Amino acid sequence: MRSKTHNYMANINLKFVLICLAFLFLIFLILRSSYQSPLTTTSPSNNSTDYEAQSKSSSTDCPTIDIPPPTTPTCNKISPSLAEAMVHYATSNVTPQQTKKEVSVSLRVLQRKSPCNFLVFGLGLDSLMWTALNHGGRTVFLEEDKSWIDQITRQLPSLESYHVVYNTKVTEADELMEIGMREHCKDVVDPRQSKCELALKGLPNEVYDIDWDLIMVDAPTGYFDGAPGRMTAIYTAGLMARNREEGDTDVFVHDVNRVVEDKFSKAFLCEGYLVEQENRIRHFTIPSHRARSETPFCP
Repeated sequence: MRSKTHNYMANINLKFVLICLAFLFLIFLILRSSYQSPLTTTSPSNNSTDYEAQSKSSSTDCPTIDIPPPTTPTCNKISPSLAEAMVHYATSNVTPQQTKKEVSVSLRVLQRKSPCNFLVFGLGLDSLMWTALNHGGRTVFLEEDKSWIDQITRQLPSLESYHVVYNTKVTEADELMEIGMREHCKDVVDPRQSKCELALKGLPNEVYDIDWDLIMVDAPTGYFDGAPGRMTAIYTAGLMARNREEGDTDVFVHDVNRVVEDKFSKAFLCEGYLVEQENRIRHFTIPSHRARSETPFCP
């Protein structure tokens, strides 16, 4: 009984020792892993350094793209003259005197020269259009009918127009053509100082003082014998163009399908200065003659 008890106790001690050793070995493993952990992991500072190095490397390999900040859309207003023209023609049944192709002849010049000085013989249904197309410039209308001026300016007060008195009739066209062929009518001077009977002398002074870039002759009335006709308007437009300080003047004559407009435009604006004709409108480009006094009246 005693040896069995001794053996039993020895077995118990051996098991206890083994358990303690196993426990200690487990603790050793745990402590070892906890001590190795900070040695095997990379510190945040090292990560940051590596990231910066990679960034520098990538920046040299790939170009950076600057993305512009988003822009705020702007609202640009159209010009008052254009707005007025759009509303006027959209809400009325009026039809301009010139066709689309005829208007395009003057439009091409205005697109190149405007804003500029634009003189128009005649105040008509297309006057607001001319003012809008010459936005920022000065557009002046000369009209024979004072009551018509009053009517139009009440509706469209922004138009600049002046009353002009004509002392001629269509029936006098042949006589005036003979007069225009005389030498004193070839003198290039201010119309107010001209001795030619075709020169208009009753216009406002500022009309004579301005160098006009464009002149449109679409008046006075010329479709019946008792009407004033456009003989003096055509001659005076040509004289103004030649008498400017320098540069060219684009002169347009409408209704050249009629005898007076046809003959007088060819004679006093000169076929040598004719640039274009579209249906009933002719376009002349007349250079200044003041800088070259030897320049002939017609080339």
